[in-house]
Amino acid sequence: MMLLLRWLIAFAVAYFLGKILSKFRLPSLLGWLIAGMIMGPYALGIMNEELLGRRWYELIQKFMECSVGFMIGTELLLKKLKKSGKALIGTTLFQSLGTFVFVTAVFATVFSFLGIDLYLAFVFGGIALATAPAPALSIVQEFKTKGPVTDTLIPMAALDDVVAVVVFFTTISLIATHGSGGDVSFIIVPVIIFMPIIIGAITGFIASHLLRRAESNKSIIIILLCFVAITTIIGVKFNEEVLSRPLLNFMLMGMAFSAMFTNMLDSEKLGRLNKCFRPILFVSIMGAIINLGVPLNYHAIFGAGIFTAVYILSRAFGKYFGAKIGAKVCKMPEAVHKYLGFTLLPHSGVSLVFTGISVSIISKFSPDNAVIIQGTIAAAAIINEIIAVIIAKKGFEWAGEMGKESI
Repeated sequence: MMLLLRWLIAFAVAYFLGKILSKFRLPSLLGWLIAGMIMGPYALGIMNEELLGRRWYELIQKFMECSVGFMIGTELLLKKLKKSGKALIGTTLFQSLGTFVFVTAVFATVFSFLGIDLYLAFVFGGIALATAPAPALSIVQEFKTKGPVTDTLIPMAALDDVVAVVVFFTTISLIATHGSGGDVSFIIVPVIIFMPIIIGAITGFIASHLLRRAESNKSIIIILLCFVAITTIIGVKFNEEVLSRPLLNFMLMGMAFSAMFTNMLDSEKLGRLNKCFRPILFVSIMGAIINLGVPLNYHAIFGAGIFTAVYILSRAFGKYFGAKIGAKVCKMPEAVHKYLGFTLLPHSGVSLVFTGISVSIISKFSPDNAVIIQGTIAAAAIINEIIAVIIAKKGFEWAGEMGKESI
């Protein structure tokens, strides 16, 4: 009970800190992120290692990640994707792979002068291309954004993660094989990509049949809660029993879950469903953002060096211009050319997961290189995230999409 109370205190602090920052026209999620850092084990320790290691906490966090993915899936209507699907995929590939190539090239140049192993440049490129969906989706939810940038960003949040998984795990598999320091196999890549989609699609298919028969809002919300929970538990068990490590993307799982019934229900039922789920989505996004802040060690800011600066700037350059060029080539709306890149800068959650995997593998055959990765990303995660949240919000503002969604 004491651990649960600690978690609820962290939620209360995050909520009020978010409210305070919103008075200054800053995104509430910045307050939630900072609250996670303050409450985490590197500051006040309210959310300590004992809490973070509890089974129930892990399940709730995965449930929340799955619920955030729910928001993405409700935008994946096949009719809409048929019109813009090719352009969306093309733009995603440009900005993701463009970021990988640019960050890798910049670090390869720097490392060649300093005499550092060049394979580290590919590791930084692989970590850099991923985008953390929760911060940008939180801004969409809070400021009720609507327009071409929002319409592009929401489905891209899922596609970007798929590209990131393919590139990162292919890269780290080659490095592990070369260094004989890891057991990462190429076989794991398709499993990590397709298993969340399969799990979510199956549970979403079953849920859709029950949702068709549900008449009251109460029955709708009970069905949704039960099936999001079932989806979460299946994903957690697969991680533990099959992969032996937490590799499945639960946002992707939630996306597949909601995308399935989104294309099977009529618009009236879907509208009621989204309205019923909105309070759960709000709490889930908030919980996911707090959880992003908890592992961030603010002391790392003081240890930030030239590699951290190079990483943040090269990634921002790659994301912005990759999205800009991709949107132009794929003939996306002009607002997407100009402003999509700004909304893709949040990064910390995915970067920390990829960093942990990289460090665990590389430390077995090159501890010094593992320290370079860990120190660089630890500092970048904090500095980049605070700046990126503000810039992402400005991106929607410059695109003229703030407050456009009807309530």
